[in-house]
Amino acid sequence: MPLALSVVTQERTVLERRDVLRLIVPTTEGQITVLPSHAPLMASLAIGELVVVVPGQQIPLAIHGGFIQVARDEVTVLADAAEHVEEIDEQRAEAARERAQRRLAGPRAGPEAVDLLRAQLALQRALVRLRVRRRRGGATGVPSAR
Repeated sequence: MPLALSVVTQERTVLERRDVLRLIVPTTEGQITVLPSHAPLMASLAIGELVVVVPGQQIPLAIHGGFIQVARDEVTVLADAAEHVEEIDEQRAEAARERAQRRLAGPRAGPEAVDLLRAQLALQRALVRLRVRRRRGGATGVPSAR
């Protein structure tokens, strides 16, 4: 029996499938694979690539934190942010990466130290978006409406 999957953010339902064969998930404890009849689970999501395997297809999503809950053969991903590969604007992600790298190269004392963590997280998000886009969606493109 396949998994039923819902990937949602505060703004929208990103993906809903009832034919999931396997789910590869980036958690804060490392990458896990969820298969049908998986043990109940609740875990924090890391910034990374979530891969949904359905018959004849892999659906990659860029995930930026949140939680996953597995109960019987139902999986709910509550993501802080999630994007399909075709929604990722590579030029925008590249610009975000460059901004974050500039901030990380700057001063690291006083109030700027707080910005260091934000810059590190921004860099992680940009790198994941670029990796998902380049590996799965080609080198260029503007996000499609979904």
